[in-house]
Amino acid sequence: MATVNFSINGTARSFDGDGDMPLLWHLREEAGLKGTKFGCGIGQCGACTVHIDGDAVRSCSLPMAALDGAAVTTIEGLANGDDLHPVQQAWIEEDVPQCGYCQAGQIMATAAFLKDVPNPTDDDINEGITNLCRCGTYYRIRKAIKLAAQKMQTA
Repeated sequence: MATVNFSINGTARSFDGDGDMPLLWHLREEAGLKGTKFGCGIGQCGACTVHIDGDAVRSCSLPMAALDGAAVTTIEGLANGDDLHPVQQAWIEEDVPQCGYCQAGQIMATAAFLKDVPNPTDDDINEGITNLCRCGTYYRIRKAIKLAAQKMQTA
């Protein structure tokens, strides 16, 4: 396989291993970024959501070979230094997590979603955020999404 050049959270990286390796495993095992979680392994639950060139993508099903030239952002790179992203701040203010396992993926999906849908309705959220939460904190997730939308509009 040819070397894949990409960035993670603004840092240039290269990869010359197995091109079929999912990005998720590279992030966790080789880059040491443990915020992105393994959930289902088939791209359905969303616990592994990251941004690729600003779009929300399920990293468990994205092969490393597909990343040449891409900019990857993980939950660790979403904040601007000590300034939390508005979605992260809304999650805290609405006390969203119960167990917390899926929250990094939920936050990453929401941050990308709100760029395209800045003032979402409940139906927009139901259609646009397909990440799963086994604890069932959907009511608080919805409240946090709406609060984050307000924060992003006033920022």
